[in-house]
This record gives sequence, C-alpha cells and structure tokens, in this order.
Amino acid sequence: MIADIPLIFSLPLIISCFLCLYRVFRGPTPADRIVAVDILGILVVGFCALFTIYTPRKFFMDIGIAWAVLGFIGALALAKYLEGKGFDE
Repeated sequence: MIADIPLIFSLPLIISCFLCLYRVFRGPTPADRIVAVDILGILVVGFCALFTIYTPRKFFMDIGIAWAVLGFIGALALAKYLEGKGFDE
C-alpha cells in the first residue's frame, strides 16, 4: 500500500510529460515549443523532488536545482533568439 504512493504522485507527472512532448513536436509556433520545453523541465524537477522524498539519496534535489537553473537560462536564451536580439544585448 505504501509503495503505491510514489506511483500515484508520479502518474500525473508522466502524463504531463507526454503532453508536453506532444506540444514540442506539434507546436504551431516556436514560442509554444519553448513553453513546452520549459514546462518539461519543471516536471523533471518535480520527479527529482519525488525521488528525494521517497529515497534516502539527497543528491536528487541538487540535480533538480541545477536543472531548474539551466532551464531558466535556456528559456531566456531561446526567448532572446526568437526576439531577434543577440546574446550580448
């Protein structure tokens, strides 16, 4: 019974991941694809948080924090690219 709790919490995350991947591949605009990739990064951070809670290893939280920072920087870089500005502006 207690072993089913991570599955109950991770099932909506898995479904959301597939929906985000669908939007990445079928997105009508590049902005939709960027948002989907950003949300996918947030879901990965959620998986890392679940792994941290349900396993004795705490390095998953470090991975989640690093992933969140890199996802934020990547979203900013892609937004500047779509805007047509250089990275030094």
